[in-house]
Amino acid sequence: MKNKPAILEILGRAQTGEYCTQKEWDTKRIPLTIRGILKEHGLSGACNPEEPVNTDSDLADRFYSAGYQAALELGYLCTDTERIVRVSDEELANSLKHAPSELTIGEGKDATVVKSRTPSDPYPMKAIAPFGITVSEEVYPLMTYLIANEREVDILNGGSLTTIGGQEVMSGTPIETLMGHEQGIMMREARRRAGRPDMGALGCVSAVTEYGQFGAYGSRGAYRATDLALILFPAEMKIDYRTLHKVVHTLNMGGIMNCASPAMIGGMPGPPEGAIVSTIACAVLSYAILQNHAGGGEIYDVRYLANVNREAMWAMSVVYQALSRNTHILVHGIANQVSGPGTENLLREIAASIALMAASGASLNTGPRSAGGKLTDHITPLECRWMAEVSHAGSGMELGHVNEVVKALIPQYEDSIKEPDLGIPFQQAYDMETLQPTAEWEATYRKVKEECIDLGVPLDAF
Repeated sequence: MKNKPAILEILGRAQTGEYCTQKEWDTKRIPLTIRGILKEHGLSGACNPEEPVNTDSDLADRFYSAGYQAALELGYLCTDTERIVRVSDEELANSLKHAPSELTIGEGKDATVVKSRTPSDPYPMKAIAPFGITVSEEVYPLMTYLIANEREVDILNGGSLTTIGGQEVMSGTPIETLMGHEQGIMMREARRRAGRPDMGALGCVSAVTEYGQFGAYGSRGAYRATDLALILFPAEMKIDYRTLHKVVHTLNMGGIMNCASPAMIGGMPGPPEGAIVSTIACAVLSYAILQNHAGGGEIYDVRYLANVNREAMWAMSVVYQALSRNTHILVHGIANQVSGPGTENLLREIAASIALMAASGASLNTGPRSAGGKLTDHITPLECRWMAEVSHAGSGMELGHVNEVVKALIPQYEDSIKEPDLGIPFQQAYDMETLQPTAEWEATYRKVKEECIDLGVPLDAF
């Protein structure tokens, strides 16, 4: 038995699998299958938002079994052909067995080693920053350099570009291909300027279609094969030719990839429990079908397009615990905050969500997503530093302790989740002459940091 199906075999299944329309998939296959599995495993109504960090390991394991079952029953729908790509139990088990448990991103002294973790594992969860927030072209080189210069940040992601040379980047056009290449060059230069030339990166975050990745990943002077290719695919449990083009391109380059697709609480899988099952199924399937090296575990709440509310936090904790306890895959997490730079609530949302991830066993995470990623230039290096500090300090904390920390932080911001303070852009949060945070933004950071230290998060060393 091969370790996993060959990519050519997967591409064939995308042509010959069971026919299913997108409408049937979205309205019947996903909701009905997941609802039935929840009932079968006695998991309906398990969500406890009053305890936002799960501490019941048996519950996490039961959710893993349910997610694994959903992976086998559902597979992925290829939307271009409307065919279902499925794998057998043996293929899925072997793919997970032979998935990497350790991955080096970057090269030499600047490289980052990502390892499989379990809940409360002291090995630090690695921090990728920032979360692809749109950054204006004129600010991009400076912003990216300053984030690379934050030594706690392990892997550089960068922001998203919407223009190149003042021209709008339209998806699927040659300008997108050019943008990928130019962004890759800027990312390399930012790392060189920060004195971390071989620091690993994740990208190309601006690549809406495969063309952006074709221009970025492996092209001369841009992303290297030791950088992590970013491959995003549609919810819920769907892939398309864009996804598969990126996968094949990365494999052709001899590269490594992180594949991600968030499940949606309140969407097709229904309540938090259904979204957990979908997330786990999507995560384990990606190792057999998309051949990725890292990824799986993203979950959002459609009410807020975020995941710093109680139900989403509880669901995230269950997902990371389920995957990290039952597999050795490199689980990737995303925390999507809603408040913006310059605000105390942004830092509290980061602290709560990232400490939860680290304690629940995620291997790496990408963030922050300041102001919900809604506004251009609403990201600063300071909250990237903060996210990385919490990633490292939260690793090794006991789940019960983190639960108490999160319970202390959530009440301070949850009433504003629907209408958050979006804060101020980078140009106002930083002194453009000294390239340091303004006194006000630095004081806010210090205040929330002391608050978290008082709650028992070991941030004293940072």
